[in-house]
Amino acid sequence: MARSSKKGPYIDAKLVKKTAANHDSSSIKTYARNSQISPDFVGHHYSVHNGHKFIEVYVTEDMVGHRFGEFALTRTFKGHGRVVKRVIEKT
Repeated sequence: MARSSKKGPYIDAKLVKKTAANHDSSSIKTYARNSQISPDFVGHHYSVHNGHKFIEVYVTEDMVGHRFGEFALTRTFKGHGRVVKRVIEKT
């Protein structure tokens, strides 16, 4: 279910402070995967934790309204079953 519109979007308060204080091009580390991306975040680099390591995310205008967790995937797809060629020995 979606968040109530009267509450407004969830944006982590610590993340807003870190973004306002960051004037250089260094990456901002965050664990707030559920935080929505606001227009203030555009043009900044974020390191979003995926449970194992930090994934580098550069925020563009197309990402506004989405959540950070959408851009730091937690699972690695290794493919479906591989075709194994079996050799039948004749005896």
